[in-house]
Amino acid sequence: MGRTADNKEREKAITGTSIIGILANIFLAAFKAGAGLVAGSIAIVLDAVNNLTDAFSSVITIIGIKLAKKKPDQDHPYGYGRIEYFSTILISLIVFAAGAASLIESVKKIITPTMPEYTAVTVIIIVVSVITKLILGRFVKAQGVKYASDALVASGSDASFDAIISASTLAAAAVMYFFHFSVDGIVGAIISVFIVKAGLEMLLDAIGHVIGKRPESAITAEIKKTVNSIDGVIGTYDLILHNYGPDSAIGSLHIEVDGSMSATQLHALTQKIQRAILEEFRIFVTVGIYAVDKADEEKVLMRNKLEEISKKHAGIVNCHGVFIDTVEKWVSFDVTMDFSVSDKTALIDMIKKEAEEEYPGYCININPDTDYSD
Repeated sequence: MGRTADNKEREKAITGTSIIGILANIFLAAFKAGAGLVAGSIAIVLDAVNNLTDAFSSVITIIGIKLAKKKPDQDHPYGYGRIEYFSTILISLIVFAAGAASLIESVKKIITPTMPEYTAVTVIIIVVSVITKLILGRFVKAQGVKYASDALVASGSDASFDAIISASTLAAAAVMYFFHFSVDGIVGAIISVFIVKAGLEMLLDAIGHVIGKRPESAITAEIKKTVNSIDGVIGTYDLILHNYGPDSAIGSLHIEVDGSMSATQLHALTQKIQRAILEEFRIFVTVGIYAVDKADEEKVLMRNKLEEISKKHAGIVNCHGVFIDTVEKWVSFDVTMDFSVSDKTALIDMIKKEAEEEYPGYCININPDTDYSD
């Protein structure tokens, strides 16, 4: 989310990286399958199957990025960017299914063990596989991070882990060579468990994006820093980001400003903020206004006191948007509560009671805010 390359560059990079992954995995699958069949090793054969699923995953990534770039329409005004997350879900299910199937076969091998035959050619093929997967995994993951592609990051991490798994088959071969004891089924089971684990982790992460994950703290902190650095902004609050794909997001925020600013000045300020966020983070935000009456000392003291009353309670992140009408005896403000607060209504009632005791005769209205971002 934010700061990704332009759409055409991103699509080209993800597609190119996926094609490299497809070719590399097909190459490795062919070599491993041949070596596994010659040696009679289920661990190597299953590792070859894993390479084929990796290649298929890259195909899905390419299809996903193509579909995700469809232009917004009347039924989907936010675009189709979230299709990339469904691509990741599909990939994770394939990985999980492959891991589960290989686990069943490995358990059978443990129950009825056979002695695989490893040759010098077999060992060489496995070594080549390890080196290739390490290089491929590092490259694919780096591209995934650079272009904000969860599918590529997952594929890159999976490739790096595959290198470790392939290396484990060499350990199984060494055990058999020196101790004449087959651990091939055990190694296959271990490989399968890690494949299943990787599939589940990928699935949960992708589902999290579809449901709506909390935006990264680094991004929200930088956005607030950028907004607060603009002349005329006293504070930034209520930052909400909606993710409609890895490179597509919209959001909203509120700023506190001096109440003496004119409507024309406020309009210019909000335009400046929108432009700054769009240029730096590629995120469009709408900007709401909280006016702070700095000229009225009574209101300033009341505002500070209300903030003090609110912040002394555990679970309160901040107090903001304070509006005070000394003529009508009306006070309204927002309090942001973190997710540790189990009974938000009770906490609001407690703060309201303390505020009313401090300012008798005033009607106190407190708006509870959710801690959507850091």
